[in-house]
Amino acid sequence: MRTQTLLALGALAATAATPVAAQTAPSVPAETLLSLTATGESTRVPDIAVISAGVVTQAAEARAALTANNSQMTRVVAALKKAGIAERDIQTSNINLNPQYSYEERKAPQLIGYQANNTVTVKLRKLAGAGDVIDALVNEGANQVNGPSFGLDKPEDATNEARLDAVKKARARADLYAGAAGLRVKRIVSITEGGGWQPPYPMPKVAMMRAEAADAAAAPPVEAGEVGTNVTVTVVFELQ
Repeated sequence: MRTQTLLALGALAATAATPVAAQTAPSVPAETLLSLTATGESTRVPDIAVISAGVVTQAAEARAALTANNSQMTRVVAALKKAGIAERDIQTSNINLNPQYSYEERKAPQLIGYQANNTVTVKLRKLAGAGDVIDALVNEGANQVNGPSFGLDKPEDATNEARLDAVKKARARADLYAGAAGLRVKRIVSITEGGGWQPPYPMPKVAMMRAEAADAAAAPPVEAGEVGTNVTVTVVFELQ
């Protein structure tokens, strides 16, 4: 009986003495992953332009300021339609009426009148006539003009071209890194798009106050240039 007990204790001692290294090691992924971010670009000649045209009027009474403003803006909208701008491309973007005060040191502000403002945003689809449209707006009473801002009416093709460019750039960079490490690109694991966008192009402001000089001026020259579309993608490659 004593001999059996000693044998059992010996077996337990042998089990406890088993080294930790003999246990199963955690698995390590065999593949090498490379994550790269690249931006693709595409440029096009713009086919639309956006401008804003406004009428600002002032008068001693609020009703008088607004009535004068409504009259001038009615002529401005009529001029746009006469120039061939469709109703869907004319949108009121701002109407406001604000009191005007004079300020003097150590005196309470004095109400001196009211200022009315009405602004429309206009999409131009015939860029060759953009200067003539702006000239017509001023002739009919617009005394604030901002723009143009150029863009693409249907940017899908340009965006897809930028996507292809982004993936090609990422793949070329992956090949470069893989070669430097003595490996090769086995496959693409994932592609994530960061979004397509058009770089913000400045919208110059042309503040045109109604005057004889403005009436006599020629239509302003408008140059469209190019617009760009960018798409950023993150691509994960497997190397081997």
